[in-house]
Amino acid sequence: MAKIALIVGSVRSDRQGIKVARWIEKNLVNRNHVVFFIDPLELKLPLLDRMYKEMAHPSDKLQFLRNQIKEADGYLPITPEYNRSTSSAMKNTLDYFLEEYYFKPSAIVSYSPGVFGGINATQQLRLVFAELGAPSIPSSFSIPRVHTVFSNEGRLLDESYNERVVRFFEEFEWYIEALGKQRKIGVPY
Repeated sequence: MAKIALIVGSVRSDRQGIKVARWIEKNLVNRNHVVFFIDPLELKLPLLDRMYKEMAHPSDKLQFLRNQIKEADGYLPITPEYNRSTSSAMKNTLDYFLEEYYFKPSAIVSYSPGVFGGINATQQLRLVFAELGAPSIPSSFSIPRVHTVFSNEGRLLDESYNERVVRFFEEFEWYIEALGKQRKIGVPY
């Protein structure tokens, strides 16, 4: 069992990503993981002016978010693709912290209404997570034509995704365990 910070990347009123995020959350819980469900729409974080570590008196919600980020064994962003990149909401949420991410893996889930499933956003997020010290696992999980994969109520319509996601989770869990063992031994800095 691991603690996984699942980070929702969209704050749009008609966002498809919340359906993806809730489905991923359900699957992680079924695999006996603790999920920290981080939704920037609910957090209502202001645009980043100072990182958490630079704040004299961070708000209660930022302290709570920091604790979730710090306690997590791995990170699972659910990103839309906007103009060949991730969303500003995702980037703003991530950028409040740095050292809290160190030496823990990330596993990226992307989606889009198009045929490529947000792979450009995935590539951009790989760079971000590498800089944060939370390298992404080699595999990613893309959901193309997301509006045809989930019903309006968020029910999964294409059962093949339940099969596909298992290998993705198994790889992520392997990296969580491997990096967790190394963190117990010691980190380079």
